[in-house]
Amino acid sequence: MKKIQMVDLKSQYDKIKESVNSSIQEVLETNTYINGPQVHQFQKSLETYLDVKHVIPCANGTDALQIAMMGLDLKPGDEVITADFTFAATVEVIALLQLTPVLVDVDLVNMNISIEGIKKAITPKTKAIVPVHLFGRAANMEAIMALAKEHNLYVIEDNAQAIGANCKFSDGTKKKAGTIGHVGATSFFPSKNLGCYGDGGAIFTNDDALAHKLRGIVNHGMYERYHHDVVGVNSRLDSIQAAVLNAKLPLLDQYNKARQDAARKYSAAFEGHKNIISPTICDICDCHVFHQYTLRIIAADRNGLMQHLLDKGIPCAIYYPIPLHSQKAYLDTRYKEEDFPVTNQLVQEVLSLPMHTELDDEQIKYITDSVLEFLK
Repeated sequence: MKKIQMVDLKSQYDKIKESVNSSIQEVLETNTYINGPQVHQFQKSLETYLDVKHVIPCANGTDALQIAMMGLDLKPGDEVITADFTFAATVEVIALLQLTPVLVDVDLVNMNISIEGIKKAITPKTKAIVPVHLFGRAANMEAIMALAKEHNLYVIEDNAQAIGANCKFSDGTKKKAGTIGHVGATSFFPSKNLGCYGDGGAIFTNDDALAHKLRGIVNHGMYERYHHDVVGVNSRLDSIQAAVLNAKLPLLDQYNKARQDAARKYSAAFEGHKNIISPTICDICDCHVFHQYTLRIIAADRNGLMQHLLDKGIPCAIYYPIPLHSQKAYLDTRYKEEDFPVTNQLVQEVLSLPMHTELDDEQIKYITDSVLEFLK
C-alpha cells in the first residue's frame, strides 16, 4: 500500500506535471512574474467558473479577508460577527483593522456559524457578518443574507475551505460559496481544494464599485503608477502561482468529486457506529466539498484514537483544539464559557482523517479498519 498522506500533493502533481510545467515554463520564458498574462487568464477563468463578475487575485487568503474588509470602509470599533470555531485568520484580520470581533457559537450538525447565535449578537454597532464555510461545507447563506438585509449589514464570506461548493436556496437556485455575500475571500494554500505551490488568494464580488476599490488596495492603492488614490497594501498573486492554478482550475470539479467519493466510502464504513458521527453528505446540491473529513468521536477516547492512528502510520489532526474565545490574543470579558457550548463540545470530539484527491480504496479500508479496531 502506498504511504498515506494527510494531503498527497506529490501524487496529484505527477498526474498533471506536463500541464503545470508547461504553464510555469511560459512564465519563465516571458519574464512576466507580477501581473503577467497567467494572472489575468486565471482571473477570467475563475470568474467564469464561479459565475461572479469580479475576481481580484491577491497574495494569500488572510490578505483576501483583510482587503475585503478594507474595501467596505469599516471603522475602528465597528462590530464584526464571526464563528468561534475556525482558524485564527478569520478573527485576526478583524483585530488588525481595529474592528471589534464578536465571536458566536456554531451549529452542532454542520459546525458552521449558528444562525441563532448571529441573531443574539447583533447590536447597533454591528456592521458585518463573516460566515466561514468550514471544512468545505457551505454555511446557511440564505438565512445569513436575510439577517444581513434586515439589519443592513455587510456579509464577507470566508471561503478558504470550500471553493467549488454550492449553496442551494429555497427557490431551487444554486450559487457558488463565496459569491453570495457582498464580498468573498479564498485561499490557494497548497493543501486547499484548489491550491497553488506557495501562497495565493483571491477576493470575489459582484459589486463594480467595490471591485474597483479592491483592485487599488491590493496594489499599494494605485490605479495609475505612482498615483495613490486609496490606502493600500502590497498583495498580488504572482504569475508562477497563477500558472499552477491555471493548470488545476479545469480539474476542480473532478477534484471535489474525488473528495466526495472518498467521504462516502469513509461514512459507509462508519455507518451506525455508536461512537462515531460522520459529516453529512448531500447528494442534491454539492454543498460539501470536503476540504477536511471530520468525525465527531463521542463517548470514547478521541485522543487515544488519534495516537492509535498515528502509531499505525495514519496521519490525522484536530482542527481546532482551542476555541478562538480561549486564545490569549482574543480573550475578552464579554465572552462567557456558557456562550459557547457547541464549540467547547466540538474541540473535545473532532478528529480529521486524511482527505485528498488521491486516496484509494486500499488506503481508505486501512484507515477505516484502524479506526474501528480501536473503537470496538
